[in-house]
Amino acid sequence: MLHNMSTTVEIASDRSADEVNEEIRALWRRSGGTLSVEQREEYQRLVMEWAKAAPQTAKAA
Repeated sequence: MLHNMSTTVEIASDRSADEVNEEIRALWRRSGGTLSVEQREEYQRLVMEWAKAAPQTAKAA
């Protein structure tokens, strides 16, 4: 498994989790199921954006 630490500044997204998820799905469709190095970097960025935009659920006590 490959782990990278980003040195770029993250810009807060105004998009909803659904919008980001649709972009992730489109990326996979365009790639034919195999991501290039550049596409993997885009995918990682999108997943992080999605995680920030996704509604947070309360943890069980």
